[in-house]
Amino acid sequence: TLDETLETKCSDPKVRQVIQDLMKVCADITDALRTALVTVEGSTNDFGDSQLSVDVISDQMLWEACIQSSVIREGASEEEPEIRNVDMNGEGEFTVCWDPLDGSSIIDNNWAVGTMIGVWPKSTGLIGATGRDQVTSVIALYGPRTTVLVALDDGVYEFTYGAIPEGSNLNPKETPWICTRHEIQILPDSKIFSPANLRSAQDLEGYQNLVEYYMRNRYTLRYTGGLVPDVYQQFTKKQGIFCNPTSQASPAKLRLAFEAAPFGLLVEKAGGLTSDGVTGGSILDVKITSVDQRTAFCCGSRNEVIRFKEYLGLTSD
Repeated sequence: TLDETLETKCSDPKVRQVIQDLMKVCADITDALRTALVTVEGSTNDFGDSQLSVDVISDQMLWEACIQSSVIREGASEEEPEIRNVDMNGEGEFTVCWDPLDGSSIIDNNWAVGTMIGVWPKSTGLIGATGRDQVTSVIALYGPRTTVLVALDDGVYEFTYGAIPEGSNLNPKETPWICTRHEIQILPDSKIFSPANLRSAQDLEGYQNLVEYYMRNRYTLRYTGGLVPDVYQQFTKKQGIFCNPTSQASPAKLRLAFEAAPFGLLVEKAGGLTSDGVTGGSILDVKITSVDQRTAFCCGSRNEVIRFKEYLGLTSD
């Protein structure tokens, strides 16, 4: 179960508490997605994206969870990119940043979407910190099932919502989360590729050549346009490469604090590599200078990320 796993694999009781608080809201979002109609709210967020009813509902649920939590001191949402104090009692320990429901452009198709959450300690806060400073990150995937990846002390664990193992006497109402994968490892090689921002291949000869390499060597294309399912598959298939380079004509859209850093922590904990797409260094070493900071991003199987850097001409210090 979730509680049993956290007790043995998460040594800090306050980190355990914030994970439990966030898992509860992921369960609530799951239930909301089953009942809420997907309608355009007629508003846009600060990045110009159309907000959908489920975006707003999910975001409200996350804010409520932060306010009610005894360990969260600050929150920031992609829908409202500013840091807000939610610590009523002055005892909060963590800054939590989230994308409440990534995949607005595909949810009306009833495709899989997700929630991405990064958690930073009070000692660093968010501004001036890096992704490596995160105490944990939580990525929820809402598909036919709801599964969540969590960064714990010794690696990445997956939990499934509402599932009952065969022959078990567990009550899903009392034990909503069970651990379905533990200490996940991403293999160094892959034959699966997810090429995002393909428009930039018109400007980046290296990216165009890399995509041609994938096709010439008969890699399998698995790409939905949703960041959560496109990267999450690396943990279920134990391989993969997600590429999102940028160019002047096709600038960065991914947000460092809300998307790239939380996934980066999980990928590297699982033995994969990440790249900031600019210097060739890890995404986890990029300093966060603003809440809405955007970035290029690559992550996945170690040798494939190395190949990405070679084709794009990136070298790290």
